[in-house]
Amino acid sequence: MKKIINGKKYDTNTAKEIGRYVSYGSWSDFRHYEETLYQKKTGEFFLWGEGGPLTKYAVAVDMNSWSGGESIIPLTLDGAKEWCEHNLTADEYEEIFGEVEQ
Repeated sequence: MKKIINGKKYDTNTAKEIGRYVSYGSWSDFRHYEETLYQKKTGEFFLWGEGGPLTKYAVAVDMNSWSGGESIIPLTLDGAKEWCEHNLTADEYEEIFGEVEQ
């Protein structure tokens, strides 16, 4: 997916995949979603997500009718770290951002 946001290009085909989270269940569950954290060559982070009609990625298709959708969300460094803390293991986090003191 490629998107221009605030004059900046975000492209999942050219950015480096950093981490991925897949919610429980299958695509037949309207709450199912997947998110992938990417880092651009410039060092900026962004999140690509896709989900069913009961997720934050839902899109309205008609009056009172929703469908699954996808989106790109730019993240700050702190936002990327927070996403990793919630969705990746400690080893994966430290592989990306370096060792964390105890």
